[in-house]
Amino acid sequence: MPALKVLLRCLHQIENSALWLALATMLALALLQIVLRNFFDMGLLWIESFLRILVLWLAMLGAMIGTRERNHIRIDLLSRLSSRQAKRWIGKGNALTAAVVCLIATYASTELVLFEYQDGLTAFAEVPVWVCQIILPVGFLVMFLRFAREVVVPDREDLE
Repeated sequence: MPALKVLLRCLHQIENSALWLALATMLALALLQIVLRNFFDMGLLWIESFLRILVLWLAMLGAMIGTRERNHIRIDLLSRLSSRQAKRWIGKGNALTAAVVCLIATYASTELVLFEYQDGLTAFAEVPVWVCQIILPVGFLVMFLRFAREVVVPDREDLE
């Protein structure tokens, strides 16, 4: 089990680092484009496309981290009004629903990436569109696994 914890810690660090790298890159490129346009009357054509892709990556990485930290958006009116035992079942039901939705989104986004791969279109600077979209199936798969774990693994309180 300790090896699994080390692996998970490494994966969490990769997620966190990717998020910070994407955010820092996005801010630096946006600032560069502003400076180039305002002071030098020029700009780099590929930056706008790259920034749009970075927004997608930031959203997916943020969602992945949000599900990891259990800080994602929830509608939990029923659990606030329920007993402790009912809260557990409602939580498991919510997690199961979210897992199914993420699994469907994983399948759909995988199909999208495969279609883009077959089309061979480029997003910017000779970078294929499918490379830019690969975060979608990866992110949804990670979120599916995290929600599925909430359904299968007993609550932390039950283990104590």
